[in-house]
Order: sequence, then structure tokens, then C-alpha cells
Amino acid sequence: MMMLWLKAFHIIFVICWFAGLFYLPRLFVYHAVTTDDMSHDRFVVMERKLYIIMTIGAVLTAIFGFWMMGVYAWEVYNQSIWLNAKLVLVALLVAYHLACLKIVRDFRNRENRHGHVYYRWFNEAPSLLLIAIVLLVVVKPF
Repeated sequence: MMMLWLKAFHIIFVICWFAGLFYLPRLFVYHAVTTDDMSHDRFVVMERKLYIIMTIGAVLTAIFGFWMMGVYAWEVYNQSIWLNAKLVLVALLVAYHLACLKIVRDFRNRENRHGHVYYRWFNEAPSLLLIAIVLLVVVKPF
């Protein structure tokens, strides 16, 4: 029964984290085309607050994920390639999350070096990682 609670909370916080991972890069797209100080300042506040919220989701996702692995999954799946592949993809997701922090700081300091097209492509990475992670977890292809 405890495993189901852990899994439920893990999924809830994954959704919260991904909501931020999907929306923050969209803010970068719009921020990259702003030219006035008032819009810049508004985006800086929005990006900072969203980054904090999505970081809480990421941390709680990790806590419940590691808790599940400790309680059940590691004993059952530690030799499975799919779990190791999933953990590598999650590590890439964490790297993406940290890259977002750098971009938030670059925009705040007016040091952005990319245009809106770059951020439109940057915005696609979490979608691809989500698809791969969900397929690994549900299908367990190897």
C-alpha cells in the first residue's frame, strides 16, 4: 500500500515539474523578443518565481522516486537496462533544468545571447525526454 502512495506522489510532482519545464522555455521565447524595460522586468519576475516552483516539483519528484527505488524498485529492477536508461534520461532532464537556471540568470542580468528561434527549439527537449521516459517506464522494452 505504501508503494502506491509513493508512486502517486511521485507522479503528482513529476507533473508539477514538467508543467514548469514546458512553460519556462515559452517565457524565454517571449522574453527574447521584448524591447522595453517594463516587459523585461515582468519576465524576470515570472521566470524567477516559476523556476522556484518547478524546482520544488523536481526535488519532491526525486525524493519520492528515490524512496520508491529504496523500498521496492531497486531490488527488483537494478539489473534492468530500462531502469538505468530511465535514470540517464532523468539526469539529462536535471541538466536541462539547470540550463534553465543559467538562462533565467542571463535574462535577469541582460546577458541573453539567443533569439526566440533558439528558445523555440530549446523548448522541445523536455517533450522528447518525457516521451522516452514514459515509454521506458510503461513498456520496459529491455
